[in-house]
Amino acid sequence: MKKVIRRHESAAGIFRDSIIKATFWVSRKKAEFEKSRIFRSLSDQRGDVPGWVLVVLMTTGLVTAIWTIAAPRLTAILKNSLDAMNGIR
Repeated sequence: MKKVIRRHESAAGIFRDSIIKATFWVSRKKAEFEKSRIFRSLSDQRGDVPGWVLVVLMTTGLVTAIWTIAAPRLTAILKNSLDAMNGIR
């Protein structure tokens, strides 16, 4: 069904009406989405804080343990590399 443009209707008026209809459509779809189960599960603010704390603590512990074990060897490698670079001059 085609809409017939009357002579007294301007293009700006038709455009304005289209924008208003689109705004109402988007508003209605947003309201429907907010009622959906997906939206409720995505907007749930509860988090797995103990899990994240555990991950952070374990990562910190692993880095500290590896750094403690590897620090002397890493220091020697860095010192040898810098000494080699000084010998190039």
